[in-house]
Amino acid sequence: MLIWPLFKGRSRGSREVGAHEAVTLMNRKQAVILDVRDNEEFAAGHVVNAKHIPLDKLNEQIKQLEKFKNRPVVIVCHNGQRSANAAPILVKNGFVDVFCLRGGIAAWQLASMPLEKANG
Repeated sequence: MLIWPLFKGRSRGSREVGAHEAVTLMNRKQAVILDVRDNEEFAAGHVVNAKHIPLDKLNEQIKQLEKFKNRPVVIVCHNGQRSANAAPILVKNGFVDVFCLRGGIAAWQLASMPLEKANG
């Protein structure tokens, strides 16, 4: 039972990471942050240098991420639900190191991590 969460996360080809773990992946392994929220949510505040592809457009715009296939990808949404739906799409398209930000952007903010806002 204690190892069930490990299998549960890996069965979809992704794992969850917290905000601090995500920063470590960004700093040590050049992880790419993929924000799958809608345009308005992204513009209101997102992880610095995040790539933005709304979940409903991910299948058709996945090619934009091709050059990042060999790097860890941390998927971000509001609270974790959409990122959990996005992870299998990345895995199906050959991404091998896929993570979901546990608790989404809300958890990122609770951890006092910086956000940038879209100009406009």
